[in-house]
Amino acid sequence: MELRTLRYFVAVAEELHFGRAATRLHMSQPPLSRAIKQLEADVGALLLVRSPAGVTLTPVGTALLDEARALLDHADRVRVRVSAAAGVATIAIGILGDGTDPGVARLAADFSRHHPGIDIRVRDTDLTDPTCGLRAGLVDVALTRAPFDVTALTVRALRTDPVGVVLRADDPLARRDGLPLAELSEGRWFQFPQGTDPVWQSYWNGGRPREGPVVRTVQECLQAVLWNGTVGLAPLGHDLPADLAVVPLTDMPPSRVVAVWNEGDTNPLIRSFVEIATSAYRR
Repeated sequence: MELRTLRYFVAVAEELHFGRAATRLHMSQPPLSRAIKQLEADVGALLLVRSPAGVTLTPVGTALLDEARALLDHADRVRVRVSAAAGVATIAIGILGDGTDPGVARLAADFSRHHPGIDIRVRDTDLTDPTCGLRAGLVDVALTRAPFDVTALTVRALRTDPVGVVLRADDPLARRDGLPLAELSEGRWFQFPQGTDPVWQSYWNGGRPREGPVVRTVQECLQAVLWNGTVGLAPLGHDLPADLAVVPLTDMPPSRVVAVWNEGDTNPLIRSFVEIATSAYRR
């Protein structure tokens, strides 16, 4: 059994739904289903019972879930201890969105100063995965924005930013000092691809279903506004092209910058990263 396949199984077993598990792992559903079927073939027994209502664990699946969790936890501890013994400690950091945020620059400088010689790997991600690859095991800790599904994750809030609507500069609404969400109800809004975390999608759609073009990156969002007149939301304080304007929203919950990591992960570098990030974002 590969550790990656066991991670897939644990996600399905905890979500009891292949679609939600695929979203959590930031992957499509067909390869996830194939991996679980191969795992069942390797084990020689049915692990999950699939039905229109969802997924249930068989007795064998329940037993494997306990063992898989323990094995994955042990594998994580082995990785940390071996890295420390080899003197090659590493940390993989996922970053979502604007890397020019001054908080990121302060954090990078402070963390490097506190941990000279550490191998720091940074994974820049698009808007389709607010956990920046954390659920898929691609990073140790993510620097991102809430809200999103936080099942089995630990979250530390770093900063709160008000949110505005991005409009074409020639839009009559762009001259307003503030706007309620209701005045944008007739517009087309950008969408994230199918399978994106529904909590994340709902927040950036103002809390209700919308229609509009599908985007993956910040630049695609801005281009959708520029070319299609699409309604897009963004945290205030970011530079925009001259042809675009941002108007504060009067009834939109603020966006929280957060550090997030897997619940129970005892890697000391993660704890240090979070504490340094908390201090860096307060300045």
